[in-house]
Amino acid sequence: MIQKLRRKFILISTAALLLVLTTVIGSLVGTTYYKADQEVKAVLTTLVDHQGDIPTTATPLKGQGKMNREGIFQYRYFSVSFDQTGQIVKVNDNHISTVELEEIKALAAQYRHRRGHGHAFYDGTTYAYRRGKQGKLTTIVFLDETILMARVNQIFQSAIILGLASLALYTLLLALFSKRAIEPIIKAERRQKEFITNASHELKTPLAIISANNEMVELLNGESEWTQSNHQQITRLTQLINRLVALARLEERPAMVITKLDASAVIQTVTTNFRTLIEQDHKTLVTKISPELHIKADEGYFTELVNIFVDNAAKYCDEGGTIKVLWRPTNKGRNATLLVANSYAAGENVDYAKFFDRFYRNDTSHNQAKQAGFGIGLSMAQNLVETFKGKLNVHYKDGMIYFVVKFKLEK
Repeated sequence: MIQKLRRKFILISTAALLLVLTTVIGSLVGTTYYKADQEVKAVLTTLVDHQGDIPTTATPLKGQGKMNREGIFQYRYFSVSFDQTGQIVKVNDNHISTVELEEIKALAAQYRHRRGHGHAFYDGTTYAYRRGKQGKLTTIVFLDETILMARVNQIFQSAIILGLASLALYTLLLALFSKRAIEPIIKAERRQKEFITNASHELKTPLAIISANNEMVELLNGESEWTQSNHQQITRLTQLINRLVALARLEERPAMVITKLDASAVIQTVTTNFRTLIEQDHKTLVTKISPELHIKADEGYFTELVNIFVDNAAKYCDEGGTIKVLWRPTNKGRNATLLVANSYAAGENVDYAKFFDRFYRNDTSHNQAKQAGFGIGLSMAQNLVETFKGKLNVHYKDGMIYFVVKFKLEK
């Protein structure tokens, strides 16, 4: 229980930091990319307005200082101007050295009739291009985005490295100090278990005395409905105390003998033991148990697990209803599934997650005549399933409630 709480604390805290880092890194990279994209658009606009060149008298771009010839050389670009007949009248390749003149002309002719702006991919390089018209000339400019977008990539890579390093360091520190952070919860949990155990032992003595007194009254005056009622309530309280102690011990993860267990034989035995009781209550038990399916579990606790599910189905099955117990291989023989279902007409709008809460009763009136259990069994079952590394879920379909438990099969 404590280890599970500790892992959950670390997981939630790490997830929260991951969310913050993702937001910060995403915002940083997004802002950098936006600025780079705006710079590309501004440079292209300036180039188109000046027929493929950036004069030193041009208005400085946003975020830049005074425009000068040295600043111009940070951009790699080329441009081609066409007259009204489509003839090339001007080519500016002074700021590019990796693309030949004929290649520039061919690329310009290829993109001359396309949309006015976009991206061109040539020889492994991405160029942003823009087309504009000044007077009788149409100019198309290609700007190499490599350097500009490299800044974005560098910031992204640095942010990822720093983010992952921060996350790893934070998780490490959290793992080292998480026990101290949840120390109050650990103490409260320990005190609760001690209280349950001590209170249970203290209650057993007066119950034993009351039981002995009740038997003496029966010996002297004979059995009556009052003494029978006393006996029933004493038995009920004794069972409740035993369940509470068992649940407290189970949460402490007692030493179990985990072995390769013939689960099919255990389930067969449990259902056989319950059959007479179920049929006497005018209900139908349907079983389909595949033989010789083995899992890793403690035999005693696995028997208790199956007992809880079948007992729960028997208690809460509708009058004259059906109880199903199925045990079969699933997932191409890699797993085995235990399905315990019972008729439950009123279960369509029930919150099944609450079934595993201690002392939960779907009947809010807590009428003992209708509800024979304590609301502890399914909580124990959930703990046992987790101990045996199984998966438990519950759902409702066609007037029946289904408890489904999956285990890994052992060959």
